[in-house]
Amino acid sequence: QVQLVESGGRLVQAGDSLRLSCEASGRIFSSYLMGWFRQALGKEREFVAAINWSGDSTYYADSVKGRFTVSRDKAKNTVYLQMNSLKPEDTAVYSCAARPGTIVVFTSSAYSYWGQGTQVTVSS
Repeated sequence: QVQLVESGGRLVQAGDSLRLSCEASGRIFSSYLMGWFRQALGKEREFVAAINWSGDSTYYADSVKGRFTVSRDKAKNTVYLQMNSLKPEDTAVYSCAARPGTIVVFTSSAYSYWGQGTQVTVSS
């Protein structure tokens, strides 16, 4: 089993930066893919970013490319999402997820483990 706990979400203003954390515990192996997803009120969950556990491959949705950066700290079993130049449309509940394997997928249904989510609200 894998447990994921997100933190760092809060209310910020447009243009601000924020860093989300996702601490993993349990049987996280080196071949796990870690993803960040978000779900705005009334909308479907969407892919934001992903990183393989070794940290040498990252992937981003077009809507966040150039503004968000995903990274990981192996020693702390933690994955981060650095969000810069935040916009009101970035407002959502952000969740991290894990799936065994190294193949990158962008659909939430392919991920086996999920955190509880953390709310990010960007005011204009």
